[in-house]
Amino acid sequence: MVVFTTPLALTGMSDRPHVVAVCGSLRDESYTRRALEVTLDAAEDAGASVDLVDLSEFDLPVYDADANDAGDADALRERVERADSVVLGTPVYHGSYSSVVKTALDYCGFDEFENTTVGLLCVSGGSFPITSLDHLRSVCRALNAWVVPHQVALPSARNKFDGDNMVDDGDEERVRTLGRRVVEYANIEPDPACLESTENVGATD
Repeated sequence: MVVFTTPLALTGMSDRPHVVAVCGSLRDESYTRRALEVTLDAAEDAGASVDLVDLSEFDLPVYDADANDAGDADALRERVERADSVVLGTPVYHGSYSSVVKTALDYCGFDEFENTTVGLLCVSGGSFPITSLDHLRSVCRALNAWVVPHQVALPSARNKFDGDNMVDDGDEERVRTLGRRVVEYANIEPDPACLESTENVGATD
């Protein structure tokens, strides 16, 4: 089980990247959560401090721009903003990412994601999970985040795990590679702001 490790930026040792994984599933036996734990284990092995932000533990009402600090929004933003890299994990619902992830992203913004490295992971009960990653990549681009090219999709997720362990070595290597990549690129030099981000004024309506 991955537990929160105090970011070294808060202890005066800023040379160690801090990786935050956001779990966008509320299920008790979430495959998304299990996959993210493997990702963070690899990130920790690569030298990062890590934090699993399990959205099932947060009170996040459907986003209302007039209530930007509702529920646990401030706690969510604080933990995400600490990250050098963020891994977004989601189950696939109707070909896209979960409403849980959508709500969390609505409460966050440029302060949390601009010039931040992001890794993407999804799990699916079916066989075609890729569009959810495309949708998340577009959202991250609008926030001027830097999304690593390597991404992970786990179709037929119920067959991928034996308890907390991954069954297939190839699947596990893809998941662990994501953890290594978000550490490797945690401090990549920022690119100029993309058009999407300069035109995105956020939720002001």
